Amino acid sequence: MNILRVNLLDWREERREQRKKQFGVLLGAAAAVGAGVCLSVIVYFNGQLDAQNERNNRLKSEIKLMEAKIAEIKDLEKVREDLIARTQVIEKLQQSRAQTVHFFDELTRTAPNGLYLTRVEQRGPETQIDGVAESNGRVSTYIRNMESADWLHSPRLVYIKAINTNGRRLSEFSLRVRVGARKDQNSAEEVLVE
Repeated sequence: MNILRVNLLDWREERREQRKKQFGVLLGAAAAVGAGVCLSVIVYFNGQLDAQNERNNRLKSEIKLMEAKIAEIKDLEKVREDLIARTQVIEKLQQSRAQTVHFFDELTRTAPNGLYLTRVEQRGPETQIDGVAESNGRVSTYIRNMESADWLHSPRLVYIKAINTNGRRLSEFSLRVRVGARKDQNSAEEVLVE
């Protein structure tokens, strides 16, 4: 007996089912590969982000160190400027000390006999000198002597008037004079220093 087997199912339907299964498997594999690629991209960029954050933090700490050094440099510059200012003050004091000695030396050396100083007062760059002389000619001689002095220059007579003291006729005067080395003397001193 021969039994004949007849397939009543449609072969196309079976093939369609098979393709659906293959498509599902391929779709799952593609989804798995896509998920793997996405995961690896996410891991890569997270690593890059962490590395950049680490560099940023290192730069921030270096910037803080540099700011501290800059502040220290500014403090040192301020100390340097203070020291320079102090040095300049000391130099000016040294110069004025010599100038004072020269001033009093010139003041007495230029005064002729018969002329007496009653007051010497410095007012800014000028010095006012008051005194009494036996005659107007002695005041004129004093002014001429000042004009030729090294440390006294530009004398100007403020006033001169006749007064009687103990039966003697005297000339009371006031004049102003600038104190300091003359320009030509300064240049000569600079040449000697160089």
